[in-house]
Amino acid sequence: MDRHSKALFEARAVIVKAMAHPSRLYMLERLKARPHCVCELAELIGADKSTVSKHLTVLKNAGLVSSERQGSEVRYSLRMLCIHKFFSCIESVLKMDLEERQCLVA
Repeated sequence: MDRHSKALFEARAVIVKAMAHPSRLYMLERLKARPHCVCELAELIGADKSTVSKHLTVLKNAGLVSSERQGSEVRYSLRMLCIHKFFSCIESVLKMDLEERQCLVA
């Protein structure tokens, strides 16, 4: 692997690692509809605000979300809506895997 390819795959890994937590995946799903503040996401997830803030920092550092101050709140939103195409692909893999397993036991 050449240096350029290695850098590209390392950058991809940062993004995939940032998504590799159920709460972060849920936040990305919720942010598809509209921006949310930490307090809203904390309530939806059932976690404390500091934990949600840490998750959002990971997502922001990976370039998946952006933040904007609105008054006393910081609202988080998706930077790239195309991330949900990736989720659709994952769900297709899950569905195919389930169908293959069902064929084995049928």
